[in-house]
Order: sequence, then C-alpha cells, then structure tokens
Amino acid sequence: MPKSTIKLAATGYLLYLAAATLWGFNGTVSKIILLSVGDAARVSQLRTTASFLILILVVALTNRKAFKLTKKEIPILIIYALGGITLTQWAYFESISRIPIGIALLIEFTAPIYIVLWVRYGRKQHVRSTVWLGLGLALAGLALVAQVWKGFTLDALGLMFAMGATVSLIFYYLLGESASKTRDAVSLIMWGFLFASVFWALVLPWNTFPWEKLSVTVEPFVNSATTTPLWILISYMIIGGTVVPFVLVVMAIKHLGAAGASLMGMIEPLIAFIVAWIVLGESLNAIQIFGGMAMLTGVYIAELARISKQPEIENIETIVPS
Repeated sequence: MPKSTIKLAATGYLLYLAAATLWGFNGTVSKIILLSVGDAARVSQLRTTASFLILILVVALTNRKAFKLTKKEIPILIIYALGGITLTQWAYFESISRIPIGIALLIEFTAPIYIVLWVRYGRKQHVRSTVWLGLGLALAGLALVAQVWKGFTLDALGLMFAMGATVSLIFYYLLGESASKTRDAVSLIMWGFLFASVFWALVLPWNTFPWEKLSVTVEPFVNSATTTPLWILISYMIIGGTVVPFVLVVMAIKHLGAAGASLMGMIEPLIAFIVAWIVLGESLNAIQIFGGMAMLTGVYIAELARISKQPEIENIETIVPS
C-alpha cells in the first residue's frame, strides 16, 4: 500500500477517533443536563436549534449554493428531519435518562444490522451470509446486557426508548442516503436541523422554555462536591458534542470512505461507557460487559458483510449525533 494511502487512512482514523471521543463524552454531559432540566424534549429542542444556528454559519461561509432547495428535496428533508434527527435524539435522551448510557448506545448501534437485512430482503440485493452470524451475536449480546434470565434488570421504558431510537436511526440512515445524492453532508444536516428546529418550535413554543433551569450549577461527578455551571455543559453538548464531531466525521469520511467510518463509529459506545462509569458511576457487571462486546462484534461482522458485497450503498449517511 502506498505511503500516501496509509497516511490518509491514519489521518481519517484519528479524525474519527476524535469525533467518537467527543460524542462519547457527550452522552454523560447530556445525561447531567437531562437530570437538571428534567425534560428530554426541551433538551433536544435546545441542542437541535443551537446546532442549526452554528451550522447555517458554516454553510454560509463555505458553500452558499447549498441554501438552494428544489421542490423534490423538501418532502425528503422534512421526513429526514422528523423521522430521523428529531425522533432519534429525543428517544436517545429519553432512554439515557432511564438506563445506563453505554447500554442505550449499544442498542442504538445495532441499527446497521437491520439496514443490511433491509438491503437483503427489501432491495433484494446479495450480502454475505455472515450477516446472520452478526445478527445472532448482537441479539445474544443484548440478552446478556439486559439479563433476561432475571426478568430484565433494566427499566422497561428506557429499553423501549432505546429501541425506538434504533428504529429512528434506521430511517436516519436510509433517508440520509437518499437525500445525500443531491447535496453534501454538511448542508444536509443543516437542513435537517432546520426542519427539526421548526418542529420543536411549533410543538414547544420558545416563550414557555424553562430558561431559569439553565442558570443553575450541577455536580457532574458522583460522590463529589465539585460544581459546574450548567451553561458550560450545554455549550459542550452543542459545540463539542454536536457541531465539532460532525465536521470531524465529514473530514474522516473523505479519507476512509463511508464504510470505514461506519466501522470506526463503534468506538463511541465504549468511550461513552468508560466516561459514564468514571463520572456518573454507571457500571456494568462482567456478564453485561461480555454481552456488550458480543453486540459490537455482531455489528462489525454485519457491516463487513455489507461492505464486502455492496459498495454501491456506501453512501448511507454515517453521521449520528448521539
């Protein structure tokens, strides 16, 4: 392999590692904000709208042509915004407010497996038979994480929201694939965030937003008296947990391709678990950790089944602002 290719790949992996690390921290940051604000919908609204305002500046400075929309794009972008971005973020926030962050992300990250099954049976395209091994490992791992032999040890509503986030993420991927055929990733997410922001503004008017809750201080670390202003954490959620990692992933895809980037994305649950364990004291037992590794292995095998045989679907949007 030429040295230039190796260098580009290494750069891409480093960029995605940085993005995954930022997103991994964002899970814990978002949970602290959720516990303080007490409303996943309001936190989703704040994150979506503020991120949109930043992204519109990015697009204005880098690609003004992207502000033009065709009539055919509008319905797809609206469905993409509501069925993908809005529901994914809201369901994810609802889930992590009830169950450990690492488990919520593990469940959400099984979405690529179901996409491969859709490619096989919905599009009638061939994929490697190893996808079934991946699916089996992921489901077995999920059973271990949930400890089904104990009648499920996790909050049932939290699990339902995590599974809802998975379904929404599938829509996010597939609709993103369709929408990305006519525009770049940055403007795509900008338009998605715009329509999501409009939706939240209609459902939850800004004049009723609980602004007073944003001025408090919180104790991020469990069993620690250290306090932090909530607005600092909110700033991280918007900039460090959304906009910056998104841009890093776009840059990484240029070096790795969508397929390589999607495999790198599986680092995020591991980082999120470690951060939540250190900061929030969210720990898993040995069986759950083993189950989590089995789930990630299953997703990895399924992704390889798709990548090996289906290069034509590598344009599926891989950026998931968790």
